[in-house]
Amino acid sequence: MDGLAAPGTGDRPMLGQQELSGVLLREALENVAASAVVVDDDGLIVAANSAAQRLLGRAAAQLIGHDSHDLLHRNKHGHSVPRTRCDIRNALLTRATRHGNAEWFVRGDGVLVQLSWLITPYTTAAGVTGALALLYEQEKTYKSDDRHSAPLTELDRLALLAETTTQLTSTLDVDEALHRLAALTVPRLADWAVFDLLTEHDEVRRVLVMEYKDGILIEREDLQGPMPPVPSQSPMPLSRALRGAASSLAGPATYQGPPDSGIAVEQQRLFTETGMHSAAIAPIRGLRDVLGALTLGRAQRHDPFTPSDLPLLEDLTRRTGLALDNARLYQRQRKVAETMQRHLLPQLPSLPGLEMAARYLPAPDASSVGGDWYDAFALAGPAHALAIGDVVGHDLDAAAGMAQVRNMLRAFAWSHPQAAPSDIVTRLDEAVMHIAEVPMATMILGRLTPGEDALWRLHWTNAGHPPPLLVTHDGQAGYLDEAHGILLGTGVNRPRPDAVTVLPPLATLLLYTDGLVESPHHSIDHGLDRLRRHAASLAHRPLDSFCDLLLDQVRPSDNDDDVALIALRTPSLAEE
Repeated sequence: MDGLAAPGTGDRPMLGQQELSGVLLREALENVAASAVVVDDDGLIVAANSAAQRLLGRAAAQLIGHDSHDLLHRNKHGHSVPRTRCDIRNALLTRATRHGNAEWFVRGDGVLVQLSWLITPYTTAAGVTGALALLYEQEKTYKSDDRHSAPLTELDRLALLAETTTQLTSTLDVDEALHRLAALTVPRLADWAVFDLLTEHDEVRRVLVMEYKDGILIEREDLQGPMPPVPSQSPMPLSRALRGAASSLAGPATYQGPPDSGIAVEQQRLFTETGMHSAAIAPIRGLRDVLGALTLGRAQRHDPFTPSDLPLLEDLTRRTGLALDNARLYQRQRKVAETMQRHLLPQLPSLPGLEMAARYLPAPDASSVGGDWYDAFALAGPAHALAIGDVVGHDLDAAAGMAQVRNMLRAFAWSHPQAAPSDIVTRLDEAVMHIAEVPMATMILGRLTPGEDALWRLHWTNAGHPPPLLVTHDGQAGYLDEAHGILLGTGVNRPRPDAVTVLPPLATLLLYTDGLVESPHHSIDHGLDRLRRHAASLAHRPLDSFCDLLLDQVRPSDNDDDVALIALRTPSLAEE
């Protein structure tokens, strides 16, 4: 095709329609002043203009062909954002035009930048569909070298309060709520935002200090940490706010005299370290208690706070108190639920010569409990039972159903110690259908027994569960696909198969639930292959490290399911 030109294109080589469309797209993007990125329907970057490459600190070759979400999108801690919670991804899938503020993206040098975005669908002349995304830095309310800032109008105040309500009521995470409020008030109202919270034991922690510098918000962890107790009589502004008194103004002169408490010493340090010349301090009140205090400080802005600023600050902290009350109540409920879940799971028995470890991780965005469970217990003689299962659901009902299934399994297995695992599971299935409040469940039941050759044997049956994974000491990993039958609770009466395998010395056997391998955006085969490869690479790790690293490396970031796993490692023949 060299030397051929498309009609009306001068010396441009003639290209296919799709290739020509791509060339024209890239040329058009260069005429866009904003940072522009084009993605296809799968979210893969197909073009990025020079402005986007500069903003993201990545050359075109480092962008094109990569998944835009996985490569760029992060939360405030630099971790990947679950795809199910990504507004940009959802807009792409629904072909909607959406706008967002204050999202975090990672540059090529690893630095996080907070950007606004606008995404809209497009269709090329060749019929290729995707979306155009514009990325830009948030508009700055004022320049850092301004000596004075224009006061907020009444409309500005109402807009700020409305935005605060929207931002704070859309999260149930205390840390996230505080970061959102800091982003709303700095630099719009101040150069610094300082949050001091009271714990349930009336201890004080300076949980967040945010500074506006060089056009970005910076978290000053060096100024955060535990604080001295709240004095009962101190007239100092922060002490009074933490006792629930009305908001007040403060400055360096407020704390120049001899300190009357440890908190006053810390406030002296705060003013010295930050250079604040004016501060407004207000209590954060919940429905029943004082939860903490917010300090807004000005250092670069030369105009001080005045008493007319305090009503707005109190409106902000009133909304903050309600949001923190809700978040803390939710977190207490999560803690209670998770504690209940963990108490429902058993302590692992001590097996002679065998190492055993188990892990349970609650679903990140559900009620913190679910139907995933594991179990291991002694049978008559030298045999031990090993089980893992998953009851349908991610709530307290699923957790209660899990406890029913596990307890019935123990009873059947103990009362029939010589029965094949398939017979035990068949009895359990009949019981689930008639006396348990469980819709459906999957599980694996195995019996571990030592042989005369000093090797352990696994005799198992599988009721619709992901297959066990066996990893040898030299890094060979394979799934035990035999003995696979239907799940529990279907009402279908079919024979259940059994299988037996010899576990080699120093081998690792892993039983796990589907939350470790399933993802809304990948097939189960992809997840199983990923687990197999990672497990093989960790074959020489100590068993606890093996389990922790698997959870860290394999569990999909976009999976909202809980995860349970149980692993055992056989001894070497020398140990026997």
